[in-house]
Amino acid sequence: MISNEAVNRTRIANEGAMKMRELSAASGLSVATIKFYLREGVLHPGRATSATQSEYDTSHLERLRLVRALREVGELPLARIEAVLAAIADDRTPLHDLLGQAHHALGPEPAPPTPETTAARAELVAWVAARGWVVGVDAPAFDALAAALVAFRELWSLPACGPEVFEEYADAAERIARHDLAMIDPAKGRADTVRQAVTGGVVFGEALVALRRLAQEHESHRRFGDQHPDPPKVTSGRGPRSRAARGRTPTPER
Repeated sequence: MISNEAVNRTRIANEGAMKMRELSAASGLSVATIKFYLREGVLHPGRATSATQSEYDTSHLERLRLVRALREVGELPLARIEAVLAAIADDRTPLHDLLGQAHHALGPEPAPPTPETTAARAELVAWVAARGWVVGVDAPAFDALAAALVAFRELWSLPACGPEVFEEYADAAERIARHDLAMIDPAKGRADTVRQAVTGGVVFGEALVALRRLAQEHESHRRFGDQHPDPPKVTSGRGPRSRAARGRTPTPER
């Protein structure tokens, strides 16, 4: 006998129709969370099948997956999520502008400007333009970069240091950005394109930080490793036996 669960899976696959609990299972979100998104207008209503029940389809599932990515991976507050969703729904917004809004929504929130960061920001805008990058001057990343430049000047006692200190990083970032955007498939639709950009940006951003630390450790060993004993190498997990243990003859039990 075919179970009700199997029948429901077949119906979802063929018709895309889901009840609330099925939508919850498919999206990985609780029923309470989905109802909250419905109340807030983040998720569009389903098709009413009775006075108290509705059916949902793949568009609801896709929306919830996007919202979950923005909320859990991008750590966006609800107000920013709503702004991104509004841009997705507005077909007049070009894809480039849509992805820009998603990136801007990721933040970080800029700190209150100071005379130093304001001056550094202006230098950075001019420097980026000189590199030939087409970037909106309102990009929040400029604020973060200006704060980093001011901090570098203070910590290294180099008040005259300009944005050129970031040249190597900009070259690397440009190569990485080409790779990032090449992995996005816009044929999957505007909502999924944003989901790909947000999740990829956050996940690979974390990976980039980790890889940089590993590369620095490697380079440190290459430059300065002769001054110290070799570091322990990665093993299979069982742990290396000591030379004494490998060469010792087992003592017979008495």
